[in-house]
Amino acid sequence: MKVALAGLSNSGKTTVFNAITGQNLDTTVYPTTSGIHNMAVVKVPDSRLDKLSEIFKPKKTTHATIEYIDYIGLTKGEPEQNRKVFDLIKDVDAIVHVVRVFEDNSVIHPVGTIDPLRDIETVELELIFGDLEFIEKRLDRMEQALKRGKKPDESEKKLLLKCKDLLDKGIALRDVEFNEEDHRAMKPLQFLSTKPEIIVLNIGENELNTDYINELKNTIHKRYPLLPILTMCGKIEMEISQLSPDDARLFLDDFNISEPASGRLIHLCFSLLGLITFFTTAGDEVKAWSIQKGITAHRAAGKVHTDIEKGFIKAEVISFDDFISAGNMHSAREKGILRLEGKSYEVKDGDIINFRFNV
Repeated sequence: MKVALAGLSNSGKTTVFNAITGQNLDTTVYPTTSGIHNMAVVKVPDSRLDKLSEIFKPKKTTHATIEYIDYIGLTKGEPEQNRKVFDLIKDVDAIVHVVRVFEDNSVIHPVGTIDPLRDIETVELELIFGDLEFIEKRLDRMEQALKRGKKPDESEKKLLLKCKDLLDKGIALRDVEFNEEDHRAMKPLQFLSTKPEIIVLNIGENELNTDYINELKNTIHKRYPLLPILTMCGKIEMEISQLSPDDARLFLDDFNISEPASGRLIHLCFSLLGLITFFTTAGDEVKAWSIQKGITAHRAAGKVHTDIEKGFIKAEVISFDDFISAGNMHSAREKGILRLEGKSYEVKDGDIINFRFNV
């Protein structure tokens, strides 16, 4: 899974990136218009995997991972600069939209004042404008091709015109219910405003759990009901990410934070993208696998290896809770809670699976 951090310049994107990846990249006090993008692969924290590793004592424990990408900020009314960001965003699975709430006179705001609602609307409109520009260029190419005698794909043209009409009204495409056929046709077009999105309110140290933040979240939710909202103090969380686990726990307790930002954001991303986790304990490795909710055992086998999918016979399945209750696989078999499932079995979150196959 690949997630991009987006937002206006100086919203604290790189600070948030550092907080969730444990890196310590330099941050700037002035808006930047160029530079390379930063990438980091983060392990998905999962206490169930830790418990399985403790029980099986494998040589290798492998977490599911998320790749985070940080790049320059978006700028209102600057299509050329924003296009650089859009080219990066179009290939990701989700967007983490970092919104500046913190006050800091040493960090220049590109518009001059702190106004989270205005900034959210600015970024959302820039995504819409990016989609409109893409559609207009594509329709123009169709028109040019028609003049050369090449008939355009009428179904695609119809879809593009439908999307253009919605975008012209300021409606993000993620807020519209399309049929399955439209969804399939839209996927390769990589529209920006269809990307699942999480709003991260980057607050100051003095704004943790205040009435103002609660009111702000309620206001944003009314305006953007489909966008999940997460609040975090990027500065504090970045400091925590640099500490040892024991020291980090003490720091979190001091600020009454139940879980580090990386964990909260990952769980929210999983929920937003409809992802679940299953586990394998084959050989000397215990491994977590992330898949779409609703995937069958046959397709999940292909996630492990294409040969297992091709030669799939059965899947030995037990839920994590049932396994912990049984204590070990031998007891699970005796109790009849380790079961055999066929190709069509829908994998559940927390399933421990051993695939039987023949190549």
